Amino acid sequence: MAFLLSKTLQKPYKIAILTNSIKIIQTPTLPSSPFSTTVSTPLPPPPHQTQEAQRSRWSRWLLFLPGAITFGLGTWQIFRRQEKIEMIDYRRKRLEFEPILWNSLSPSNGDLGSLEFRRVECHGVFDESKSIYIGPRSRSISGVTENGYYVVTPLMLTTDNPDSVQSSILVNRGWVPRSWRDKPLEESHDGEKPSNITPEDVGVNEESSWWKFWLKKPKVIKDEEPAVTPVKVIGVVRGSEKPSIFVPANDPSSGQWFYVDVPAIARAVGLPENTLYVEDINENVNASQPYPVPKDVTSLIRYSVMPQDHLNYTLTWYSLSAAVTFMAFKRLKPKKSRR
Repeated sequence: MAFLLSKTLQKPYKIAILTNSIKIIQTPTLPSSPFSTTVSTPLPPPPHQTQEAQRSRWSRWLLFLPGAITFGLGTWQIFRRQEKIEMIDYRRKRLEFEPILWNSLSPSNGDLGSLEFRRVECHGVFDESKSIYIGPRSRSISGVTENGYYVVTPLMLTTDNPDSVQSSILVNRGWVPRSWRDKPLEESHDGEKPSNITPEDVGVNEESSWWKFWLKKPKVIKDEEPAVTPVKVIGVVRGSEKPSIFVPANDPSSGQWFYVDVPAIARAVGLPENTLYVEDINENVNASQPYPVPKDVTSLIRYSVMPQDHLNYTLTWYSLSAAVTFMAFKRLKPKKSRR
């Protein structure tokens, strides 16, 4: 009985235990089919996982954005360096031309804009009473920085005939210290004091003293105004300055000039707006009159950022581009799993 029960349990039978008997019910088995294997269809990922995948893909591309920007800045510095080299060569070549004798030309000859950075030679008389001071402008003297101004004075051009005067031009005579600004006014007041004695008074005094000893009436010599000696100016034709956003606006009504605005300065001194403006570069400075200090001709071909500076900036930007791009690749490189 026990042997029969063990044999029966090895087959797919159902055992029904009844009272005082054991009933074995055989259950039919289904035939095996080759297609009975169930294939599980993968479920679509949730929407939040899809958004995270897209966000991860865009974040990977954003890792290369700093490298692209710094690479573009380095390339832009290369173009700027080439432009700066061409501008310096252009100025240097024009400064090497022979000076233009401006007194022999008509003011309407040619376009003044096309004459920029050309040297001109002028003869005339400065009108000191209409000088304009532009500044403050600093200047380094023996390692010490001193504030001052650029003084712009109208130059009344003269011809071979001393009685005739041509039109005037504006001349930037150079740099003067701050204390020098009020000096012309003081000198003009000092020069007016001895003028209280008129030439007629001198003649009357001479006549009353010597009429008894001379048969003729003494000839009265009138004191003439001191002759103004024309000056020779060798300068470079320039245009108006382009101030930065940090430079205040000029205020002609109060005499505050912070940058060179040729049309505005010309109107302030009573000249046409198309007046020629030159910067004095004459190196023959009188030792007894050290001021104004003319501009150095080399300063006309010097920029705040020179071509060598652009090259240094290029190397800096390219180095930063290589560094951030390398870090981006390293960040995206899959990490090896440790076993």
